[in-house]
Amino acid sequence: QVQLVESGGGLVQPGGSLRLSCAASGSIFGTRAMGWYRQAPGKQRELVARFTIIDGTNYADSVKGRFTISRDNAKNTVYLQMNSLKPDDTAVYFCNVVVSGTGYWGQGTQVTVSS
Repeated sequence: QVQLVESGGGLVQPGGSLRLSCAASGSIFGTRAMGWYRQAPGKQRELVARFTIIDGTNYADSVKGRFTISRDNAKNTVYLQMNSLKPDDTAVYFCNVVVSGTGYWGQGTQVTVSS
């Protein structure tokens, strides 16, 4: 089993910044991918950014140049630095880890961009 604990969401004004964190614990040997997805009300969950062993780092076109994914392997933690936030970035953000072919999700953290 893999446990994911997310933090860092909140309310921010347009143009502001937030950093999300996701700490993984449990049976994480064999991790193939780590990243972030988001789901806005009435929309499907979508990829934001992720690391994969096969493809390296990927970003959604809508966040390129504004968001940066990073990781601390010693802490088994992945981060998402979000800059120049827009109202369209409002969503619940979910951490995702793929270990030996099985995907695990965090509980989600709300990000609201509003003036």
